[in-house]
Amino acid sequence: MSDTSIKQGILNLAVIAHVDAGKSTLVDALLSQSGVFRANEEVVECVMDSNDLERERGITIYSKNCAIEHSGVKINIVDTPGHADFSSEVERIMRTVDSAILLVDSSEGPMPQTRFVLHKALEQGIRPILFINKIDKRDQRAEEVVDMTFDLFVELGATNEQLDFPIVYGIAREGIAKHEMGDESTNLEPLFETIVKHVEAYPNLDTEPLQMQVSSLAYDEYIGRLGIGRIKRGVISRGQTVSVAKQNGEIVRGKIAKVFVNEGLARVEKPFGTSGDIVTIAGIPDISIGETICALDFVEPLPLIEIEEPTLSMNFYVNDSPFCGRSGKFLTSRHLKDRLDRELEVNVGLRVEELESKEGFKVSGRGELHLSILLENMRREGYEIGVSKPEVLLHEENGRLCEPVEKVLINVPDVYSGTVISKLNQRKGTMLLMHSEEGYTRLEYAAPTRGLLGYRSEFINDTRGEGTLVRSFEGFEPHFGEIQGRNNGVLIAQQAGTAMAYAISNLSERAEIFVEPAQEVYIGMIVGMNSRRDDMVVNICKNKKLTNMRASGSDDAARVPDPRLFTLEEALEFIEMDELVEITPEAIRLRKRILDEQDRLRASKRKDAQPA
Repeated sequence: MSDTSIKQGILNLAVIAHVDAGKSTLVDALLSQSGVFRANEEVVECVMDSNDLERERGITIYSKNCAIEHSGVKINIVDTPGHADFSSEVERIMRTVDSAILLVDSSEGPMPQTRFVLHKALEQGIRPILFINKIDKRDQRAEEVVDMTFDLFVELGATNEQLDFPIVYGIAREGIAKHEMGDESTNLEPLFETIVKHVEAYPNLDTEPLQMQVSSLAYDEYIGRLGIGRIKRGVISRGQTVSVAKQNGEIVRGKIAKVFVNEGLARVEKPFGTSGDIVTIAGIPDISIGETICALDFVEPLPLIEIEEPTLSMNFYVNDSPFCGRSGKFLTSRHLKDRLDRELEVNVGLRVEELESKEGFKVSGRGELHLSILLENMRREGYEIGVSKPEVLLHEENGRLCEPVEKVLINVPDVYSGTVISKLNQRKGTMLLMHSEEGYTRLEYAAPTRGLLGYRSEFINDTRGEGTLVRSFEGFEPHFGEIQGRNNGVLIAQQAGTAMAYAISNLSERAEIFVEPAQEVYIGMIVGMNSRRDDMVVNICKNKKLTNMRASGSDDAARVPDPRLFTLEEALEFIEMDELVEITPEAIRLRKRILDEQDRLRASKRKDAQPA
């Protein structure tokens, strides 16, 4: 047990912000200037984004902990996701920290996710520190952004203590913080000073009975499921027998096998962890989010953590295409089940149900990004999957059918604003705000999630890539009625074989093509998008017949356009209910759910014959 006179002060700090405001970059700088890295150590950018996908996309998906020391105080830092799809991570983290650094871009100001993460922080009684980032931008308006952020605090119901927030200005990328805009600071010392002055170290409660709530999970192949959380009071020791207050109200016994704490970026095994510290424990195989670990003879559960319900689902099927097994090594229903069960160990925002009609699973999550990240990880691990069109999850409230609604924030050049407004109105969106300034129009809409499926790629095309679109979940509202889907039909391969330049050249006059010459195709594979509403079955393997009537080389060379290539998210957005995305380690293909043309016609007739 530690003594008050010698125990090191501990404070826990979250870094919260909108996507791309610079959270991970700031954490990098804090780690670097606190001496965590050795002089000869190579340091990668965004070192906390340890997942390959996080690095590639420049987003934080999973919250992560690290620890630094300053002025004799241990500071546990939690880098949280900014994207709304990972909100279940943010809301739990807020329970484990003493304060938060709220990052706001000096030119963009508060964004939709800024509102979300700040709301979660204020709900927990946290008094944030405001960090105005990227003050080196030419269009920075730091003072105005401070006022906008203050207004947001007021709007979210902040207390007088929370409204009295300290302000630090800086450039996270260069590791600079300033108390005032005109200061000559060249490091983050002003921010360190503000943290230590503003945030009280956690009180020493080591002598009280143990109480620790699990706020997140991890998994280790050798020691199994790990529970991560802050020790609210007491000490947790290796080999200790504890009581676990389960989610269903049951109290069970468990034994702590290992205790880990954070030192720098490393997770270090220790004989015990003390009150106020964020620790990782092993030894309780079925530990779950929100459960409380207590002293054996003093059980006092903390309030359970509510996890927000999923809003979107997809069906994951065993891949049954003719190209099945060409690049993947995990192909069966059992492989899929094992992988999804493993994901459920740590991904609490996910729901998985077995399908009755066909080999596969209904997987529900917080949004398109949440589910596509899982699919991308599975693809890279060697899985082959057929995935259906995303569907929103509806539920009843007071006898009325309700569906999820999102707030959409859009910034586009004025010339494209009319098209964007027209498209969002068609998708049952309601305009909340419209403001035009310096050639750009800012739009705020409330729109049903169902209407926004598939809109992102259309938006990029409509604005020539010059517009920005940000979405955040708002809540549930009464069902909006029928929403028009994709306007165009698709080109479907009539036969298996190799796509030919001659056929592609001819078809490209009336369709957008998805394949390139010499690419293998199979019957029922989608090879392009028709310029009309109807699907069209085509022979993309047709080649020009050779004759001896003309001299070699005198024919015009076939003009072949570049094919349209889909990212995983774009493919999921594009397909309709009778189509699937075939996901393999080497390829993403679009296909009809029923591959044979005659079988599709029979299924369509049966559907039309059914009573409405």
